Amino acid sequence: MQKADSHDWIRVHGAHENNLKNVSVEIPKRRLTVFTGVSGSGKSSLVFGTIAAESRRLINETYSTFVQGFMPSMARPDVDHLEGITTAIIVDQEQMGANPRSTVGTATDATAMLRILFSRIAEPNAGGTGAYSFNVPSVSAAGAITVEKGGKTKKEKATFKRTGGMCPECEGMGRASDIDLKELFDENLSLNEGALTIPGYTQGGWSYRMYSESGLFDPDKPIKDLSDEERHNFLYLEPTKLKIAGINMTYEGLIPRIQKSMLSKDREGMQKHIRAFVDRAVAFIPCPACGGTRLAPHALDSKINGKNIAELCAMEVRDLATWIKSVEAPSIAPLLKALSDTLDNFVEIGLGYIQLDRPASTLSGGEAQRTKMIRHLGSALTDVTYVFDEPTAGLHPYDIERMNKLLLDLRDKGNTVLVVEHKPETIAIADHVIDLGPGAGSSGGEIRFEGSVAKLKDSDTVTGRHFNDRAQLKEAFRRASGALEIRNAQRNNLRNVDVDIPLGVLTAISGVAGSGKSSLIKEIPRDESVVFVDQSSIHGSNRSNPATYTGMLDSIRKAFAKENDVKPALFSPNSEGACPNCKGAGSVYVDLGMMAGVSSPCEVCEGKRFDEAVLDYHFGGKDISQVLGLSAEQALEFFSAAESKVLPAAKIAKRLVDVGLGYITLGQPLSTLSGGERQRLKLATHMAEKATTFILDEPTTGLHLADIKTLLALFDQLVDAGKSVIVIEHHLAVLAHADHIIDVGPGAGSDGGQIVFEGTPAELIKADTPTARHLKKYVS
Repeated sequence: MQKADSHDWIRVHGAHENNLKNVSVEIPKRRLTVFTGVSGSGKSSLVFGTIAAESRRLINETYSTFVQGFMPSMARPDVDHLEGITTAIIVDQEQMGANPRSTVGTATDATAMLRILFSRIAEPNAGGTGAYSFNVPSVSAAGAITVEKGGKTKKEKATFKRTGGMCPECEGMGRASDIDLKELFDENLSLNEGALTIPGYTQGGWSYRMYSESGLFDPDKPIKDLSDEERHNFLYLEPTKLKIAGINMTYEGLIPRIQKSMLSKDREGMQKHIRAFVDRAVAFIPCPACGGTRLAPHALDSKINGKNIAELCAMEVRDLATWIKSVEAPSIAPLLKALSDTLDNFVEIGLGYIQLDRPASTLSGGEAQRTKMIRHLGSALTDVTYVFDEPTAGLHPYDIERMNKLLLDLRDKGNTVLVVEHKPETIAIADHVIDLGPGAGSSGGEIRFEGSVAKLKDSDTVTGRHFNDRAQLKEAFRRASGALEIRNAQRNNLRNVDVDIPLGVLTAISGVAGSGKSSLIKEIPRDESVVFVDQSSIHGSNRSNPATYTGMLDSIRKAFAKENDVKPALFSPNSEGACPNCKGAGSVYVDLGMMAGVSSPCEVCEGKRFDEAVLDYHFGGKDISQVLGLSAEQALEFFSAAESKVLPAAKIAKRLVDVGLGYITLGQPLSTLSGGERQRLKLATHMAEKATTFILDEPTTGLHLADIKTLLALFDQLVDAGKSVIVIEHHLAVLAHADHIIDVGPGAGSDGGQIVFEGTPAELIKADTPTARHLKKYVS
């Protein structure tokens, strides 16, 4: 017999997802529950990997098998039983895609509502909503229609025309590319002498032979000596059918080919070497035809109260929200109210400083998460489970108070709010706290505490012991050894900023979200001595892991090969050592036809990824799959014991431990890492380079209170070794520990973009800025 209040709880019985150790827990519904614990303790495995995942899987099963065939397959979480789960809405920090056509407005439907508004009341009217969309081209098509004449029906030819709003010159991208030909080829060489210098265009490869064997120009003639016709054919010829080496191929001039293959992609989605080439060879300028608005003339000529849709999308949202309230149109009052409410939600959530035409891919993790919240703030749905992944990421202490209010508002509408969080300011507002640990990885995965915040503070858990931790101002601050000069910076909202960023010290760039911190950092001159480490996705295949990304696997394979007198390729799941059944993937996808497909661990290798014969070879008493199953901390101990045989691997493992990633396993898929973990992994890799200046973007993201000291110790280690460390940061412990602070503000967007303070933390607490007020309260 179940309890009478059985519908008031989410019950988890026997969860084993990732490192969870048979976890059973009860979570109160219609309450705000915060999940705490050190990084890697199992918080996300319980909240996202178990509860939210099962909710989404069950919802997908309510659709017809036909619809399910178009949806991604979702395996059942590794849990014995779940009770009381409701519809889960996940609001995470994942980037909003690398599609260059996606903007803040298109991602939140605000632009869609603006298009409807213009299609109804703009003058002169450009047509339907598509006429105001930069993603809809003008299309003409011939067809037939059925007409009735004299009581008889017959088909007649007709021409259909749909006019979109896409600028025909830039095809709705808003930019034109100015390509530096010197970066594409050496004009003093012929093609047969290796003139092309474009990544992927290697002599002997098909991309190169397309030009050298086209017959449209002499491949033995230096490019500078080509005739006008030959030069045109080489650089600009339209797609033309040719037979090259006996194969029918479509030849295209070098410039349009590069534009289609490289420049049509978002920069952040490019591979590193391609991105470096594009940065060297291409300068992007606003499209001369549309002025960067992406829209065709008929869309730009159509206006409401003197403003076209591009001008409205370029406004800061808070200004647009005010402008919308001035529009009087009783016939579409519901639409105006819906649009006004959406824009007000932007302001309420602390995003009033951004514009609707801002590319979605440029949003930080915190901005992306808050943008996703926009859709839910005005929702009439209740009894929904909202799941948040560190909603305070990227937020200044000034903004955290506002975020806390939004979380409480969602709860007060009758929803269950589950939050994975490290910041004590947000933990403090919880109705219920569930603390996981005691450690990370294999040392975690257990429930260490359940109860109120007051009881958490008194508990003997890592979170409880560190809840009231406060970093103190240093007694002495390091002196700068030089400076990076920034002059007349005007990027985004910066207002002709001049500032010297000191070298040889720990410098923190602070300020409210949107104040201009990231814009300022992008003005720092870059060369081989400067490394910028951010939280963006790590590009690689779905088989990539920390061992492959850091290069550690190379020395491990060589050590196994030498020990067993076999080839190193045997110890790669992507090469000769792969399990023949799953091809080294570790899992097998089964297509069930009309039913949803299932991905399950490979039955042959049991998820180990290697051929059974390969696992007979050992090094230090372990097979290759067991080594890849070690955490970085365990690997450091293992490789150190093996002495010089895997010295490179031991050094890399040490760097992973130093950046606070001692708990991640060497074979863990990179796709499972959070933004903060990705940044620290990149930092560990760059520490081996000869760089002298490290720039980090909010490195405390995803770090538990107990881990902050480890990160600060790493910064001190780098600076004491003669390096310069520059961090964009909101965490007050980092600001208190810095040698120098540059505070940007005073507000966000057009209210920011100025340097409001420069000096030591001790001097900052005497100033009057939002950062100063919160830091003073923190250290007092």
